[in-house]
Amino acid sequence: KYWRDKAENEGIKIRIGRWNIAGNPIVVLVDFTPYFSHKNEIFTLFWEKYKLDSLTGQWDYIEPALFGYAAAKTIESFYNHNCSVSDKIIAHFHEWMTATGVLYLKERVPQVGTVFTTHATVMGRSIAGNGLPLYKEIAKFNIDMLARRFGVVAKHSLEKLSSQLSDLFTTVSPITSEECYYFLNKNPDIITPNGFEDSFVPAKENFNEKRKTARKKLIHVAEALLNQKVPEDTLFVLNSGRYEFKNKGIDLYLNAFGKLNKNKKLNRNIIAFITVPAGQSGPDNNLLARMNNIDFSKPLKNQYLTHKLIDPENDPVLNFIKKNNLNNAPEDKVKVIFVPAYLNGDDGVFNLLYYDLLIGFDISVFPSYYEPWGYTPLESIAFYIPTVTTTLAGFGKWVNENFIQKNNSVDVIKRNENNDDFVIKNITNRIINFSNAAEEDVKNIRNEAFEISRTALWKNLIDYYWKAYSIALQKVQLRPELFKNKQLQYKLRVYKPIENETPVWKKVLVKPNIPEKFSGLQDLSKNLWWSWDYEATELFQKIDVDLWEKLDHNPISLLEELSAAKFDELGSNAAFLEKYNNVLKRFNEYINEKPNDSDSQIAYFSMEFGLHETLKIYSGGLGVLAGDYLKEASDSNKKITGVGLLYRYGYFRQNLTKDGSQLVSYLPQKFTHLPVQAVRDKNNNWIKISIALPGRTVFAKVWKVEVGRVNLFLLDTDIDENSLNDRSITHQLYGGDNENRFKQELLLGVGGIRVLEKLGLEPLLYHCNEGHAAFIGLERLRSFVQYKNLPFNQALEVVRASTLFTTHTPVPAGHDVFDEDLLRTYIPHYADRLNLSWDEFMGLGRINKNDVNEKFSMSILAARLSQEINGVSRIHANVSKKLFCNLYKGHFPEEIHIDYVTNGVHYPTWTAGVWQRLYEKEFGKNFFKDQSNPGFWQNIHNVADEKIYRIKNKLKNNLLEFLKEKLVEDMTGRHEDPKIIFKTIDSLNEEALTVGFARRFATYKRANLIFYNIERLKKIVNGGKAVRFIFSGKAHPKDVEGQNLIKYIIEVS
Repeated sequence: KYWRDKAENEGIKIRIGRWNIAGNPIVVLVDFTPYFSHKNEIFTLFWEKYKLDSLTGQWDYIEPALFGYAAAKTIESFYNHNCSVSDKIIAHFHEWMTATGVLYLKERVPQVGTVFTTHATVMGRSIAGNGLPLYKEIAKFNIDMLARRFGVVAKHSLEKLSSQLSDLFTTVSPITSEECYYFLNKNPDIITPNGFEDSFVPAKENFNEKRKTARKKLIHVAEALLNQKVPEDTLFVLNSGRYEFKNKGIDLYLNAFGKLNKNKKLNRNIIAFITVPAGQSGPDNNLLARMNNIDFSKPLKNQYLTHKLIDPENDPVLNFIKKNNLNNAPEDKVKVIFVPAYLNGDDGVFNLLYYDLLIGFDISVFPSYYEPWGYTPLESIAFYIPTVTTTLAGFGKWVNENFIQKNNSVDVIKRNENNDDFVIKNITNRIINFSNAAEEDVKNIRNEAFEISRTALWKNLIDYYWKAYSIALQKVQLRPELFKNKQLQYKLRVYKPIENETPVWKKVLVKPNIPEKFSGLQDLSKNLWWSWDYEATELFQKIDVDLWEKLDHNPISLLEELSAAKFDELGSNAAFLEKYNNVLKRFNEYINEKPNDSDSQIAYFSMEFGLHETLKIYSGGLGVLAGDYLKEASDSNKKITGVGLLYRYGYFRQNLTKDGSQLVSYLPQKFTHLPVQAVRDKNNNWIKISIALPGRTVFAKVWKVEVGRVNLFLLDTDIDENSLNDRSITHQLYGGDNENRFKQELLLGVGGIRVLEKLGLEPLLYHCNEGHAAFIGLERLRSFVQYKNLPFNQALEVVRASTLFTTHTPVPAGHDVFDEDLLRTYIPHYADRLNLSWDEFMGLGRINKNDVNEKFSMSILAARLSQEINGVSRIHANVSKKLFCNLYKGHFPEEIHIDYVTNGVHYPTWTAGVWQRLYEKEFGKNFFKDQSNPGFWQNIHNVADEKIYRIKNKLKNNLLEFLKEKLVEDMTGRHEDPKIIFKTIDSLNEEALTVGFARRFATYKRANLIFYNIERLKKIVNGGKAVRFIFSGKAHPKDVEGQNLIKYIIEVS
């Protein structure tokens, strides 16, 4: 733990545990994603020190290279805090993907002996995969030129440097050793053949039962795929591994079975499986249906796939199957089945692990062209399955060198660039011979295969590595001057445990004892309906006017403060009781009114909701609009569900200095005094959702706010299950750095969709309020592709057809954008889940999809994933069309499908009670449900001007009284001159024309517009009649220009 704490302080993120395998070895999992944002500096240092050429490396180079770097820094940290000069230390790096660790440790920790093993050279795999004659021309290639041609300069540079700079360099076979000599200019010091542990092979007592299960599954799937009966004695043949069509010899495998299908000597049915993962979108639905209802009376042909390929027309396996006239017709002796999925136990068809299916095969064939070792044939023989391999596989050469007399169980076919026909012929002969072998012979062959596998166990091959480590340590001893003065950075201390006398404080929640007679007050306080019903607001105010003001109009806090005596007093107040019963009656009638069943369910996602001052989860107009939207939806009785975040500290609290500098402070909200309720499942457990983040999982609790008839669900990460860093995700609205903003928007979008799923809600429309919530589209896409097996383009159309995006921001700077590094850190897996390349995935958030320098825009993502887009006014729609114009190439702005819905306000929230009473009296009882009808508003002309003027002045006086209290409080807090305070207060007379500006202080909102012509302004304010300008608003803590606007206005005033 001591070292873990030190490593964390050094910025090294690790998890330590044990592998759940034989021996339970210790494992350290290293989070390398924090280095993504520093990649340029790191690669620059490697260039300056070693001339490592990383310039052209893409993410398939960057990620592994940074992992190697992070692993080496972890080793360095452990070494610094735990090792002495006498310790013997080895760091073994496998493949170029980890090799930056060799370079880092060479300079920083010379006491560590570095061993580097390459299993397949970068250039060898590239040359073979691109169809060049690797073995025939191996000494003639211009390697640097080919590296540029194949786009692997960075990978090759790293591999070459590491092979030369490590203390000891190994590879796994003589085949790869020759590549190393020609491509890396370095002969391996030792060849270390690959071994294996047989813990995955079933025990003898379970072996036959597992084999029967696997064969039963193979037969069932084959029969369902083809609607053809599969004989029990069918020969099942396997080819598996990674999808390298030529390198793995899949081409010859299919050619061989094409020949076999025409061979009259074949008197047994064969089903040849190819199980190599490819781009697929889930199980074939027709196959799944037939698995439950096989109809042998309607046999099928030309059926090959268990899973739907994304691009079947260009798939090499499918094309070669057809080229060889393998039609899978009932009359064909040979049939081919292609399984393009990972056999991980949950593929949707077999639902078995690879090894649990492997055991059911009779023979395997791997006619590899490029195979440095070859685990697949080795695994086969470990399961008593004879195999076919070639001399171009490291495993095949190893068998030839060690088992010359044993060739029935492992056929090693000689292969080179020019003998494909020879290899095909040998495969066909081997299959025919094996299919005709007597039962006893087959049993002997299977036993022989198993015996050969025993020799390849690690306990028989590990000595090669012990020798390699010994030589590496000998080289370390040749440089003792580099670490002879090494000391532990911190001395280990033995602490004597002492009795802990610190008190353990526990939280105690006191539940207010509210008389049953007034239980309705508690129901009212927990539903924000009270905040826009003026009689309900007056009801709480009448309980205790002074306390109501002191507690900032918070009814929950108010009820907790009341004594039993106060409730007794209220119980004897007839006027209060009458108002209480009237309000409660209307509230219950309102809540119990059922919505129209034909209305569609809508989910509304927003970063902020301005519902009431007591629930501080808003900053400005965007939140106010979202809050009004939910309130109006409640009044209209629409089926809308809101989703947002519950911020512990809300938006910041603003104070101003004498010169107008903005001071920022954060005060935590007391959740027990907020109108939020824990959302629990049927077992009374608090509902939580989780999202995978680098090296950990973040959890979020779900809270519910009742907004009249509408529910708003809020996510909260400030819980014990999370680290301190992750708890802060929901601390501040728009707080923290850009990375925290990204995590907030990930939580809102991805977490929000998962909340709806947990609650069993299935909206038909998803409303994305600003680009902040655009990740809802990604999570829905993932669900459609991963679980409903839709191809990406189909899933995209489904998501688009059910998503509405409302944009509010008229300037490019107001739209959130993120560096590629952040997305690669937090959601690199989404591209694979959606069956997209990384560049295609990034293109979802870019105007120019192929511009790697363009940042990822949340608004662009929202636009791409939404069928309908709207601005918030006619003029804003036109501005938005210009902003998004480049997204729709070949279209003029006016042709773009961005419409507008003018922002409205929620009438009961923003209309004073005195006005509402007037309107109810003058406009009639139907006015409330038809507020936008101009006919009602015409009745205002029937109201006496004196009456309107009187109400207006009363409300203006209320405003002035509030301003006086606010100014005294603020100016006193700033220790301003009392004379100035009194002069300011005295100037607030009700005769002055009052002009208000209440907005967020951002430059584009132009709070300083009236100061553009100071002379004209002077004439207005000094023209003989009093004119007063009132400014209200905050500038974001990081918006320096917005804060300067505030200072400027104060300076001018």
